[in-house]
Amino acid sequence: MQLPKLEILDEKDKRLRKISKEVTFPLSNQDKKMIEDMLLYLKLSQIEEEREKYDLRAGWGLSAVQLGVLKRIFVIVEELENGEFRNYVVINPKVKSFSEELIYVGEGEGCLSINRDTEGIVPRHARMTIEAQDIDGNTYTLRVREDVAIAFQHEIDHLNGILFVDHIDPKDPYKNAQLMREI
Repeated sequence: MQLPKLEILDEKDKRLRKISKEVTFPLSNQDKKMIEDMLLYLKLSQIEEEREKYDLRAGWGLSAVQLGVLKRIFVIVEELENGEFRNYVVINPKVKSFSEELIYVGEGEGCLSINRDTEGIVPRHARMTIEAQDIDGNTYTLRVREDVAIAFQHEIDHLNGILFVDHIDPKDPYKNAQLMREI
């Protein structure tokens, strides 16, 4: 498999702070190709020998804005077992509900646009339900939980010009950790 040529913006790029626009259908061939490339890039980043071959950082999710495209599109590639992957293509997401229970990633969240070590916790909802559209414009509802819910919230933040580091209190990076469950 050949690594797609994607230029992922660094956090210093002001486009990452812009709010992405709703997508209209049908998608252009260019948008479909971008989605296909994003999915392949994330998959390759999670396969150890491919990651080493291309010198990649492992990633779960990628939003169009991280490529400089201000459209409400993101993808998530979840590694299952035995080298299997589940792909999520999420266009025009709307959060319908979320749990009151808060969780955080114990080793900390990461982002392909943030190329530095960060310390602290990012409070996220343990479960959420979203409504979105697929690549053909069909509307669907999806309930996600735990690490997948964290990835969805991280990517939805990108669409709204928010980076995960914005959620970390600089004066107290582990603030309220005792009120949340670590995963």
